[in-house]
Amino acid sequence: DGLVVSENMKSKNVDVKIPKSELEAEDKGAEEERPRESDSNILDLSSDYPRDKHISIQRHLADLEKLADLREDERKPCPLCPEEKFKACYSHKLHRHLQNLHWKVSVEFEGYRMCICHLSCRPVKPNLVGDQTLSKMGAHYHCIICSATIVRRTDMIGHINRHVNKGETESRFSTVRAPKSSYKVVKESATDVQVLPNHSTPQKTDSYFNPKMKLNRQLIFCALAVLAGERKPIECLDAFGATGIMGLQWAKHLRSSVKVTINDCNENSVTMIKENCHLNKMKVKLNSREEDNGETVGNGEENSDTIEVTKMDANVVMHLRSFDFIHLDPFGTSVNYLDSAFRNVRNLGIVSLTSTDISSLYAKAQHVALRHYGCNIVRTEYYKELAARAVIAAVTRAAARCNKGIEVLLAVALEHFVLVVVRVLRGPTPADDSAKKVRYLIHCQWCEERVFQKEGNMVEENPYQQLPCDCHGSMPGKTAVLLGPLWAGALFNTGFLRRMLLEAVQYGLDEAQPLLKTLVCESECTTPKHFSTPSPGDENKQEECGVYIRTPNTFAESYLVHGKRKSEEVLRGTAKRQRAEHSAEHPPFYYNIHRHSIKGMNMPKLNKFLNYLSEAGYRVSRTHFDPMGVRTNAPLAQFKTVLMKYSTPTYVGAQAEGPVHLPGEVQVGEEVPAAAVIRVEEAELAEDDKSGVAAAVFTESYPTHCAAE
Repeated sequence: DGLVVSENMKSKNVDVKIPKSELEAEDKGAEEERPRESDSNILDLSSDYPRDKHISIQRHLADLEKLADLREDERKPCPLCPEEKFKACYSHKLHRHLQNLHWKVSVEFEGYRMCICHLSCRPVKPNLVGDQTLSKMGAHYHCIICSATIVRRTDMIGHINRHVNKGETESRFSTVRAPKSSYKVVKESATDVQVLPNHSTPQKTDSYFNPKMKLNRQLIFCALAVLAGERKPIECLDAFGATGIMGLQWAKHLRSSVKVTINDCNENSVTMIKENCHLNKMKVKLNSREEDNGETVGNGEENSDTIEVTKMDANVVMHLRSFDFIHLDPFGTSVNYLDSAFRNVRNLGIVSLTSTDISSLYAKAQHVALRHYGCNIVRTEYYKELAARAVIAAVTRAAARCNKGIEVLLAVALEHFVLVVVRVLRGPTPADDSAKKVRYLIHCQWCEERVFQKEGNMVEENPYQQLPCDCHGSMPGKTAVLLGPLWAGALFNTGFLRRMLLEAVQYGLDEAQPLLKTLVCESECTTPKHFSTPSPGDENKQEECGVYIRTPNTFAESYLVHGKRKSEEVLRGTAKRQRAEHSAEHPPFYYNIHRHSIKGMNMPKLNKFLNYLSEAGYRVSRTHFDPMGVRTNAPLAQFKTVLMKYSTPTYVGAQAEGPVHLPGEVQVGEEVPAAAVIRVEEAELAEDDKSGVAAAVFTESYPTHCAAE
């Protein structure tokens, strides 16, 4: 309406003369008469807006024209432009200037218009050619909330949206939490949580909720459910609560088996955790006091639906109290919290950590991995398992500093995170045994063969002799690199994984079940066709860490006190059985079938290739680290031999898939010299410089090399 009135006044050539005192009275009266919108998602700024707001922020174009004091017979300058940029002119020209240059490109926010300003509010860097700042003034916008100056209009719109998402809708940096109507309720595993609209791309002071980490939360829940079946009740800690969804899932499904503590150092996150507890009908315990919408529960009364919420640094809360289960999920690496986690964790407890610093762990930022984990890594075909072993090595060293050892129960490396779950063994002897499993890895950069360095401190004359390949003898220069230190032990505990699978089936965690089945097959190094669904009756046979684990069917073992060490005789017998089990643990690392495929040959299907390796007498399984990876104890030379035997030439498209009979009569079970494999790779490199049917020539020449050897 203000715009129409001003245009009518201009068309009638009416001189508008408003005294300055009358203008101030009208502005003051208008501010007092503006109602405050309580139902809006964003707070109204009219009553709380500062009196000294910038002149470029106005409600109507008429208000902007009043600042110019338009008069028909006088030249007036633009109030938002310096005289060097826009000289004084008559009212009709100034009106078009204000409307087209300032008003049309403004940014609107709750009835206010932030017009573009050309005054010298924002410093402009002088031009290198000369001082041309007068000809190129810095056009900018003034933020209505924080008084910041933004150059681009799109950046100003995004700047205002970030203020709205964070709840900062009052001026002068007075932070106010967004109203409940602007929250979004997300449901996961029968648990409701409130999240901010920018939960997927949060700011530094916001709570983070990532829907892609649902699988990670389900795996951690299964691990906690297994521990809750061993002893009750257990005290568990979610050190980085954010929205509190993980701790809420623990308390909602496991009930009286767990005592949940959710911690976060951000005040806004702690407030959101409390609201999410009330949303899920959970009581909140603060400073030995329980709150449930104003109701207080006595200290002597036990309630299974009570969650303790703390606001402090994660290192502090882990130093002050002891826990049976600790989960660390900070932003980035977890190495800064490992010492505190292992200091007070109870014996036979579990520590799980999620590392999201993928760029450093996956060898994209090798200097960061060296700084955080003290580990030298390069990009290899098995880089995901390399990342998991680097994290476990850091965990092992942190536990050893507290005279504790570890047993790795689970290690998962996927696209967005690396999850490691370990059981804590108290005592210097387990700490020494765990520390001995941290070794260096010798990696051949030519054929990607790898082997862990032998135990001992003696320096070998030729470390290349430990590698099964002969690349150093046939290639000039240095062909291998030393990686690590890395964890050289097992990455999985089969009994624990089977019980996790039972818990996933019991609670209906559909996303975790396929991965757990793959992990069980990988830990046993078997194909999925040999996988047997675990039954609760078999779980009483599982032994972990030298102790029997209490399960529903362990009444026959009532002479064992859970959580305590057994007698010396039973321990010695358990150690012997453990040594026999360690000899059959899964082989380290895996081979990518695409990486080692023969050029010009069609390789067999992955499942058929697994059967071929199994028929040759090797242990073989798929791996979750790589969908085309093969975990096997076969050396690389035998791996390539089987792959070559059952590959078909590319030019025979209609030929059925089957073995290629080699005239050299090379048996699959026999050891193939590594030099033959090297010559195969040399032939592959020579094919790049040839034209014609190179695949057929290579297929005919390969058996000749093998027979000659």
